[in-house]
Amino acid sequence: MIEVLVVDDDARVARVNAAYVEKVPGFHVAGEAHSAAEALRLLETLPRMDLVLMDHYLPDETGLAVVREMRRRGHQTDVIMVTAARDVATVQAAMRHGALQYLVKPFAFAGLRAKLEAYARLRRTLDGGGEAEQAEVDRIFGALSAPADPGLPKGHSPTTAALVRQSLMAAEGPLSAQEIADRTGVSRQTAQRYLKLLERTGRARLTLKYGDAGRPEHRYVWATRV
Repeated sequence: MIEVLVVDDDARVARVNAAYVEKVPGFHVAGEAHSAAEALRLLETLPRMDLVLMDHYLPDETGLAVVREMRRRGHQTDVIMVTAARDVATVQAAMRHGALQYLVKPFAFAGLRAKLEAYARLRRTLDGGGEAEQAEVDRIFGALSAPADPGLPKGHSPTTAALVRQSLMAAEGPLSAQEIADRTGVSRQTAQRYLKLLERTGRARLTLKYGDAGRPEHRYVWATRV
């Protein structure tokens, strides 16, 4: 069994997340913590911990500060960030501190299950040990990727779709296709194509910005923000 520590400042949310974890075969919740201090204490006292589901907004420290302290103390426990923090700076910091996955709240059970199943695949891939050729290295890194969205139309990249979606979710207001392109590094045409897909599936809403002359500018906002 993969032993999991669930860390969230909200006890009710922690219980829900723990219940989600217990529904995924091969995972067991070893403990729950609602503060940075409690999380660190449990990491020191529990006999074994494989994975931490880490909230970022804790009452005494940030989740990333906990991860830094874990590493300073020599804990190599794997981390998946599970948080409402959507800003790119926090996502980048999580990556630099070794978080394997990043799940943005709110999410459904299927979202967490996909992350946990990908993590379980990674552990199975690594069980063999030894040296790895490039193909094996690619397989190790690929094990963290969730299966492609079965609803994604042919010719659409899951990676590009995730980039556009995350940029839109992190934005404080509506964005144009050009603004999404600037943030993600894709072309304006590609950004427009994925934004239209998000609109068709109900995850984004189209708004119009009228200027002094000419056609109105199409701008998109994440559906939960309107």
